[in-house]
Amino acid sequence: MKVLITGGGGFLGSQLARQLLERKTLIGSSGEPEPIDEICLLDSHFSPAVEEWAKQQGQAIDLTLLNRDLADREAVFAAVEHVASSSAPAVFHLAAMVSGECEQRFEDAIAVNLDGTRHLLEALRLGPGYPRIVFASSVAAFGGEAMTDPVADRTKQTPQTTYGMTKVIGELMINDYSRKGFLDGRSARLPTIIIRPGKPNAAASSWASGMFREPLNGETCYLPVHRDQLHPVLGYRDVVDSFIALHEASPDLLTEDRGFGLPSHRVSVNEALTVLEQVAAEKEISLGMVLDDFDPVIQAIVDSWPTATDGSRALRVGVPQPKSLANIIRDYIADFLSDSDLNC
Repeated sequence: MKVLITGGGGFLGSQLARQLLERKTLIGSSGEPEPIDEICLLDSHFSPAVEEWAKQQGQAIDLTLLNRDLADREAVFAAVEHVASSSAPAVFHLAAMVSGECEQRFEDAIAVNLDGTRHLLEALRLGPGYPRIVFASSVAAFGGEAMTDPVADRTKQTPQTTYGMTKVIGELMINDYSRKGFLDGRSARLPTIIIRPGKPNAAASSWASGMFREPLNGETCYLPVHRDQLHPVLGYRDVVDSFIALHEASPDLLTEDRGFGLPSHRVSVNEALTVLEQVAAEKEISLGMVLDDFDPVIQAIVDSWPTATDGSRALRVGVPQPKSLANIIRDYIADFLSDSDLNC
């Protein structure tokens, strides 16, 4: 079996690839576990760190980097042809422009998030077999006066951002392509994923990782939202496990709605910083400061999102319960902070 991960150069895509390399099998179109012989990471950019990591992998499973633009229909079709040359592939569609970018660059958001998803689904529809695909959606699919607390899979989707709109349309396409029997699709509706390493990105939720990451790195975090802001968060290890669990879920457990909201923790900034201080004391880490730097544009986008998720349907099909916030912080320290990085 070949696996295609769009957005494979990003944090979650590369983490998913690492997990699949260790796992070595996935459920195939036969309904039985099949060995993975190649993982293809598709992205418009790969960092030197990802390129170096790819070079260091052994030969048991091929790891291929495909530098492609999701908005380029021919490039997407060529990538799918590469992984679907002999049988139906497993696909994890994570690539997308993020929320802040989408608000600033509407036409690009349509080309990448909407047209790119359509190119991918069309390529899979016209390819061999019955491919299984997991699509990364978002709680930004909800908003406005229809938004419930918490949001659930039956909550009406009325997104208040361009990013959220493209995710809703992606979910609807996954449902319809599955209904037509073109593919076996599942959508994972993600809360904010923490703690992302590296530098802040253009996502309106970037602060949710930054308020942990920068202090742990001994740096100052400039907080653009109110400290009583509530937000749904999930650890990066949990979301990778959730992608795989949704892929492995038996079609018998699924209904006509292939979209599953993932479980999460609802925490305020103040609550999160309290837990961070407790873990830092446990690990003897000297934290950098968190300074208020209010940004009304970011706050307005965040205000349009839900503050809690009901992941009960996802749990029933095998998605794992989230780890505690303290354990998410401990995982980040173990995975991304070496002893020499800690300010003791």
